[in-house]
Amino acid sequence: MLTRRHFIATTATLFSGPIAGPAFAASWPTEAQKNEWDAQVTPFNYDAATSNPWGLHPRFLPQRVIANDYLKPGDIHVDAVARYLYHIEEGSTAMRYGVAIGRDDLYEPGTYTVRRKVKWPHWTPTQNMIQREPEIYAQFANGMEPGPSNALGSRALYLYVGDRDTYLRIHGTPFPTSIGSRASSGCVRMVMPHINELYERVDLEVTAHLYPAENMLGATS
Repeated sequence: MLTRRHFIATTATLFSGPIAGPAFAASWPTEAQKNEWDAQVTPFNYDAATSNPWGLHPRFLPQRVIANDYLKPGDIHVDAVARYLYHIEEGSTAMRYGVAIGRDDLYEPGTYTVRRKVKWPHWTPTQNMIQREPEIYAQFANGMEPGPSNALGSRALYLYVGDRDTYLRIHGTPFPTSIGSRASSGCVRMVMPHINELYERVDLEVTAHLYPAENMLGATS
């Protein structure tokens, strides 16, 4: 069923975000290793519209929906209230995915540019994360190697303001049951097969709009 979505404009803000990753790590997985991990996190006979071994609410499965005509193809819009990410397509449609957003006041609405994309990224928590929750993050102060248990999962889209990395990401998660909730340290989480699909569709330099988590219109049928 198609869903008509009405997006609301928001003012860009300047801020630092919660999740980092080294631009130049000492080692990177081979293509064979990446393919092996992709197979590991993708359900058997995977179908984006129906596969749901994670027990998500059906509305969080990928779905093509109608988009407003004025929205720019290629851009990303995150509805933080409904927990949806929309990737705008040509022809006034969009692919919609379920997401998790930052908990409490860690979610940072604003307007960003996707300046970097990485398959099976490394991950390093920021100093703010370590100071806030040392019992969780201190053990990863020197970084976490790529793999299915990595906090950024299988793919990451890196969000910038100008030339400044905000340390905010749209990324996969090893905790798929968090989709639909406020769970992250500020980033936008997606199920790994879903971010794998989105990753291939998203070009560098597109705009990502992250809308406030309050006073937003949700999707209507």
